[in-house]
Amino acid sequence: MSFFDRLGDLLEGRGRTILYGLIGLIVAGLVIIQIVRWTNKKSDEARQALGRAITISRTQVTTTPPPGSTDPTFATDKERAQRAIEEFEKVAAKYGDPYRSESRYFIASNRLVVDRQKGISELTELQNSNVGEVAALSKFALAQAYESDGKFDDAARLYTELAKLNSTAVTAETANLRLAKVYEKQGKKKEAADLLFNIVDASRKAKGTDNQPLPQSSAAREAADALQKLDPDRYAQLPPETPTLTG
Repeated sequence: MSFFDRLGDLLEGRGRTILYGLIGLIVAGLVIIQIVRWTNKKSDEARQALGRAITISRTQVTTTPPPGSTDPTFATDKERAQRAIEEFEKVAAKYGDPYRSESRYFIASNRLVVDRQKGISELTELQNSNVGEVAALSKFALAQAYESDGKFDDAARLYTELAKLNSTAVTAETANLRLAKVYEKQGKKKEAADLLFNIVDASRKAKGTDNQPLPQSSAAREAADALQKLDPDRYAQLPPETPTLTG
């Protein structure tokens, strides 16, 4: 009992201080729990609001709505884009990052249909966003806009930057595939074929930690099809595709 005797002597006269300390810890814990609950609730609200806006932006354009459907329908791409912008603006105004930046990206992307120059300006700004996924997606959308407008040098520059970045939002495969398409439009057949070959070659040789072949991405499969059409002889030099195990 000597340990408890010494502990009692040590705590003698300090009961009130210890009690206040315990109460403070409990109160702090309760405050933290409430903050976490509130944060999770706001995040759920933001995700749901963002999801609704995305659904609107992807609604099929039609002049004949399905019978009995209560979902919004749009007769033109411009009408759909304008409504989507309005919904994304609500999310951007109400919630913080990453939802605000994500909404701004979708606003800029839809703005290309409504006011192309303003949309390009907004995407140019967003490519420097602190939210990495938004920055990559904005740069990719901006490159696609340049490509569509025939500004191939600008598009190629952005695709090259994205390939070096190799983010999860826009992989190097995806960026290089688009870069090869730009090269083809510029008449640079060899450069395009080299890129396509490298994409497919690396994909077919890739293996996982178990030393088993990895499944090819959709970008790699598209690159293989594009190479076969562009340069059949170069396509024939590719290593054979190894079947992957499916679980």
